[in-house]
Amino acid sequence: MLIRVPKPHQPTEADVTDESLYRQRRQFIKLMAGAGAATTFSPAANALGWFGDDEKEAAAPRQILQFKPEPRPKDLVLTAEKKVISYNNFYEFGTGKADPANNAQQFRTSPWKVTIDGEAEKTGTFDFDEIMKWINLEERIYRLRCVEAWSMVIPWVGFPLAELLKRFKPTSSARYVAFETLYDPDQMPGQRNPWQGGGIKYPYVEGLRIDEAMHPLTLMAVGVYGKTLPPQNGAPLRLVVPWKYGFKSIKSIVRISFTNHEPPTTWNLSAPHEYGFYANVNPKVSHPRWSQASERLLTSGGLFDQQRVPTQLFNGYAGEVAALYNNMDLSKYY
Repeated sequence: MLIRVPKPHQPTEADVTDESLYRQRRQFIKLMAGAGAATTFSPAANALGWFGDDEKEAAAPRQILQFKPEPRPKDLVLTAEKKVISYNNFYEFGTGKADPANNAQQFRTSPWKVTIDGEAEKTGTFDFDEIMKWINLEERIYRLRCVEAWSMVIPWVGFPLAELLKRFKPTSSARYVAFETLYDPDQMPGQRNPWQGGGIKYPYVEGLRIDEAMHPLTLMAVGVYGKTLPPQNGAPLRLVVPWKYGFKSIKSIVRISFTNHEPPTTWNLSAPHEYGFYANVNPKVSHPRWSQASERLLTSGGLFDQQRVPTQLFNGYAGEVAALYNNMDLSKYY
C-alpha cells in the first residue's frame, strides 16, 4: 500500500478548515455592523469585519492558470475559495474585511510594470507579462496566519521569489529586499481618505532580509485556486511568506529593491512597539493588546461558530526556517 508522506511545509488534514462550515451566512453580526466602529487603527482595526457578510463572489473575471499542481492527500480540505477572495485585509480599499472585495473590482491590473533596482548588476522596469515569460508556475498550499489571530489554508499559484531575484544578480552589498505597493489614490480610496485607509502612510512598503527572500518557501503569487489573483487579494503580483504574519505578504507590487540597510516597513513605521520588522509567527510573543498563543480557524457561521487551535512557531514551518534565526532573541526581533 502506498502511503503519501506530505512535504514538511504541506498542511495535513488536521490543519485545515472544513469547507462545509462555510455554507451559512452570518446574519446576526451583519445586523450589528452599524452599531459602532473600531477606534484604534491597526491590522485588527475593524473587528466587526471578522464576522460580517463576506461571502460575495468577486465580480472581476479571472483567468485559469497553467501550473504544476502540488501533490496533496485526496481528502485534504482547503479554506473555501469564497472565503479566501472575500475576507481580506487590503487597507488601500478600506479597513473592513469585505471592503476590498466591494471596492477593488474596477482596479486596473493591466498593463502593469515592476521596477527592479538597487544593489544588483541588472536593474530596470519590466512589464508583468514579460516577467511571466521568465518563470514556471507551481502550486503551493500554505497556511496563512494573520496577526489578528485568524488563519486559513490557501492554494496559491506562483513561483519562488529567489527565481526572480537571481536573474538580476544582487551584489554582495545587497543584504535586504524592499517591496512597494502601487500608489494610485484615484483607484485606491484608502490612499486618499485617511479614515477609510486606516490612517497609515502610503504607499505600503515591506521588506525581508535577503536570506529570507531567497528561501525556497518564499513565494511570489500570481494566482489562487488555480486562477489569477482577484484585485482584493493583491493582483497581479503579491508576496507570500508563510512563516510570517500576513501583513508581511505585501500586495500589488510595483517595486522590488535590493538594499544594504534594513528597509522601512509600513506597520513598523505606524506602531513600532506593536509590529516589528521580522513579524515571525510566535505563540510565545504576544501582541501588546492580545495573545498570539492560539488562532481562529475561520467559519461562515455565527459569532459562536468559531474554532480555536494552538498557534505553531513559525506558523508550522519551523523545521524549514528556524535556522534563519539562530542565535537571535525572538522576543526582541519580533
